[in-house]
Amino acid sequence: MTYVHPEALVSTDWLAAHLDAPDLRIVDATHFAPIIDREADFEHDLRHIPGAVWFDIDNICADCSPLPHMLPPAERLEELAGQLGLGDGHKIIVYDALGGCCAAARVWFMMHMHGHRDVAVLDGGLLKWMRESRPLEQGVNTLRPARFTARVEHARVRDWRQILANIEAPREQVVDARAPARFAARTEEIYPTRRLGHIPGSLNLPFTNLLRNYRQDYVMRPADELRASFDAAGIDLGRPVVATCGTGVTACVTILALHLIGMNDTALYDGSWNEWGNRSDLPLEV
Repeated sequence: MTYVHPEALVSTDWLAAHLDAPDLRIVDATHFAPIIDREADFEHDLRHIPGAVWFDIDNICADCSPLPHMLPPAERLEELAGQLGLGDGHKIIVYDALGGCCAAARVWFMMHMHGHRDVAVLDGGLLKWMRESRPLEQGVNTLRPARFTARVEHARVRDWRQILANIEAPREQVVDARAPARFAARTEEIYPTRRLGHIPGSLNLPFTNLLRNYRQDYVMRPADELRASFDAAGIDLGRPVVATCGTGVTACVTILALHLIGMNDTALYDGSWNEWGNRSDLPLEV
């Protein structure tokens, strides 16, 4: 079984063969959680795929929400993407230092839900690229500013009110991409929250279950294995899915995997557990 939307992923072989394409733009979306003692901007300056620019998901909406790296208003994305040289007519390839399993999928979703369809994740990301001894460069790339037109699809994002309404009258399946111990309130959250647990009625499918060679090169599983993973988690691919996680990043791996196998009735709960778990007025399960 093959992917329904294979264009959402590119291989390291493909990218190596197209590095010099004039309409290609490469984005390093590397992001590290606060508990990891690494600096994404420093590591980008130290080594990145030739031609890449760094997309800071923390900076994109720093002034518009107290929650971490929320989706930006359309005009903010237009401004930042344009300054980075990402524009209409460009094929954008996104990667990160964890193979695309985190912020690369987040930036893919961000671009996709703002109407830029010619965007793909590098399968295996920087880890696979380096393991194959492919070229790297240092420093900062400054590209000519471009015009990025954002056409936001609001139906692809949910807020806490919509999630609460869905608990009371279920229509959409809420799929939580966090690790089982976090879902079941057996361990603390990466971003501190006052409460532990999960959204009532939600299903747990850790994003790592969607990847092959986890902790090696983070390659997306083949289509039949993705379908099997969703089935094993009790997810009905004939019904809408809202993805959630800790802060709305790894949930985008779920949405990317669903898109690959042709399931597009999906949305992101952007606030995720960092919002839900910090509000005492919202219900939870453990």
